[in-house]
Amino acid sequence: MATPSSSNDDECPFCQIANNRSDTEILLSNDELLCFRDVKPAAGHHYLIVTRTHIDNCKALREENIPTVEQMAEMGRLILERNKVRDLEDIRLGFHIPPFSSVPHLHLHALAPASKMNLSSQLRYGPQSHWFITVEKALSQLRTRGRIK
Repeated sequence: MATPSSSNDDECPFCQIANNRSDTEILLSNDELLCFRDVKPAAGHHYLIVTRTHIDNCKALREENIPTVEQMAEMGRLILERNKVRDLEDIRLGFHIPPFSSVPHLHLHALAPASKMNLSSQLRYGPQSHWFITVEKALSQLRTRGRIK
């Protein structure tokens, strides 16, 4: 199981947000996850879904974390729907693959509309990106390999 890392909460910006030590507006939350806007949006709608417990990144996930990843994806779709994203086929849900994570705390990107992302955003979050794994591919790897390669 992905275990909480020994990262100091004081140093991790997402732990600070999760522990209410930030003025970041929380858009959705539950006991395990929270959602807020990305400070550097790559699409008209760009949200981050993070775990309340510090997990370093998607490479730390294991098969037993599948329910958490599914909940993250569900929250990502929900925030997009609540913000009037009508075409849920034109979205990107996924994780950056280390070492391309800007913050070393597991976070799912929820972006829409994917078709309107500029070239720079396509390179970072698009289907051809070597730096980004979709939530579907991550779940598939967790189910078949027990980890993300």
